[in-house]
Amino acid sequence: MPYPKDHKAKTRERILEAARVLFNRHGYDRVTIDQIMAAANLTRGGFYAHFSSKEELFADAMIGFLEGRGARWREEEKVDPTACQLVMAQRMVDAYLSRRHLADRDGQCPLIAYATDVANAGPRVRDSYRHLVEAMTWLFEMNLEGDPTERRSQALSLTALCVGGMILARAIPETAIAEEVLDAAHAAATNIWSRPARVAPTGYPGRRQPHAEV
Repeated sequence: MPYPKDHKAKTRERILEAARVLFNRHGYDRVTIDQIMAAANLTRGGFYAHFSSKEELFADAMIGFLEGRGARWREEEKVDPTACQLVMAQRMVDAYLSRRHLADRDGQCPLIAYATDVANAGPRVRDSYRHLVEAMTWLFEMNLEGDPTERRSQALSLTALCVGGMILARAIPETAIAEEVLDAAHAAATNIWSRPARVAPTGYPGRRQPHAEV
């Protein structure tokens, strides 16, 4: 009996999801192709039908988070990136800097899980990581108030607070200071959108078009 038409695509998704979870748990260097394929209930021989290298898999697993686990996470938290409502930015910060996210090692955002690995990786991996940074920043830009320049600056600040706060808390979990870091980052984020928005001058040029969405 022949395989269904979507067999190859579904197999690739199984590999990507298995890789994402293992990379989250152990880091890039401590995970082998054999381990990934075993977790996907496949043999190593099938790996190269989908990926040319472990690094390519790493890059694709990272970017696949947006439409995979990340999409499910946004749905659970009722975050609509395109709503153009401040409440969406607020929900994103609340969920991202939550104890629930801190405890969810398998489902955590790649921006937290892979920061150190990406710094030592090749251009394709760094490009995937940059894409996620831009996507998260764009989500905030779309849902903040004020003129384009201020929204861009605030969005970058929120991205840095969310990711940086979680990286610190992840490095020292189950400690008092980890709790303080999350609370401080959340308070700083709330202060960003609580400040009065500036009114853009007449004729202010439109902001550049976003490249991605979370």
